[in-house]
Amino acid sequence: MFWKRKTKSAPSSARGGFSIPDGQRVYAIGDIHGRDDLFAQMIDAIRADNAKRDPAKVTLILLGDLVDRGPDSAGVVDRAMRLSEDFPDTRLLIGNHEECFLAALTGDIRRVRYFMRIGGDATIRSYWRDDAGFAEASFEEVAARMPTLVPAEHVDFLGSGEDVIEIGDYAFVHAGVRPGVPLEKQQLSDLRWIRDEFLDDLGDHGKMIVHGHSITPAPDEQANRIGVDVGAFQSGTLAALGIEGTRRWFLFARDG
Repeated sequence: MFWKRKTKSAPSSARGGFSIPDGQRVYAIGDIHGRDDLFAQMIDAIRADNAKRDPAKVTLILLGDLVDRGPDSAGVVDRAMRLSEDFPDTRLLIGNHEECFLAALTGDIRRVRYFMRIGGDATIRSYWRDDAGFAEASFEEVAARMPTLVPAEHVDFLGSGEDVIEIGDYAFVHAGVRPGVPLEKQQLSDLRWIRDEFLDDLGDHGKMIVHGHSITPAPDEQANRIGVDVGAFQSGTLAALGIEGTRRWFLFARDG
């Protein structure tokens, strides 16, 4: 199952008034969900976009939900771990799917069942590498074997992610924020899971919130937030937001 929201038109005020410090450039990539093919294409697009612009300190932000639903979560994590070779300031936000993946790796059968119900079966297959064997495995067998299949460095990388990244007038989170609550007092459950209470709120959050988690057909640019999850695993499109000074732009990687 997945959650999809219609895109609303962005008010004109969403186009300006927010900035990051001079000399910096940010690229924020939306939910990848196991689409390593689109992820590779997006990194190439970011390299090309960055090369044609003036020199700047580049921060690359992964907005979370690297895993689940798509066919190659293991490949996505591998690629994400290598990004610092080209982009030393690469930062990862922990999404709700990373949270559930890490919980399932404890061997708790109930957590494994829930993880598989929200798309984690695709993640397990990418590490299991034996579809026939996985199809025959019981939940108990999956729970026992998973911790031996996922490399420790993958676990450490996903577990070391952040929950809020602030740069200039922007704050980057996975799902959103609880309206009326300061950033430093936000609950992890809201930062990783919130939907309608955040998406329907038109108030000022103190910063422009950049987030993933909630799928829209195109990037969802509003007066107080920018959604960058366009459902890569099922739409065949991965989006990223670029920011420099007061300027914003989008990059896309697409099937074909």
